[in-house]
Amino acid sequence: MSAPLFDLIVWDWDGTIADSTGMISQALIQAAAEAGLPPLTEVRARSIIGLGLRESILTLFGEIPQTQAQALTSHYQRLYYANEPQIVLFAGIQDTIVALAKKGCKQAVATGKGRRGLDLALHTSGLAKYFLATKTVDECFSKPHPQMLDSLMDELVALPERTVMIGDSQYDIQMGKQAGVSTIAVTYGSQTASQLSSYSPDQMFADVPTLQQWLMQHTPSSQR
Repeated sequence: MSAPLFDLIVWDWDGTIADSTGMISQALIQAAAEAGLPPLTEVRARSIIGLGLRESILTLFGEIPQTQAQALTSHYQRLYYANEPQIVLFAGIQDTIVALAKKGCKQAVATGKGRRGLDLALHTSGLAKYFLATKTVDECFSKPHPQMLDSLMDELVALPERTVMIGDSQYDIQMGKQAGVSTIAVTYGSQTASQLSSYSPDQMFADVPTLQQWLMQHTPSSQR
């Protein structure tokens, strides 16, 4: 039986394309302190990367007063956007995305970021033109709900068995499985190989060159 070929590649953003997990976790730790919430560890802060901000707050702190949740949100956004232009892409990831685009592959983004944050990141990185569609928590339910992937497949006319989701968190893998698509975990982002393997991704890669090689081998030679 031949290996599957994928028509649609869906990327997570933070921790998969952008090397932003450290900045996100530090902004969250500082924002929680400024909002008078219990201290967060780096490990705990990283554990929610991939969720929308509202879902992250609920996961970390449970039901807290609305005023405190609003304060945390405001502090986090101020801290994050002050440093967002300094975020760099993982080495080799731009080359991978460009190579797949030249091959004619459909590519999209499904992210826990808000629309403002993603649009800024796409503009700053220069990658916007390579993605045919993008979904954020402002348009869809947060991961691991499958709505982002379902919407992307509908919009780009792709079948689940010909779609693959790439991400660095358990929420990416869970979303992919709920949507019935193949999943790839990358271990250079927010979560370790041991953490991600417990969610049984179909593939797992520790670096971008190996990921690129696999993707080039599992996409049609030309889709144009």
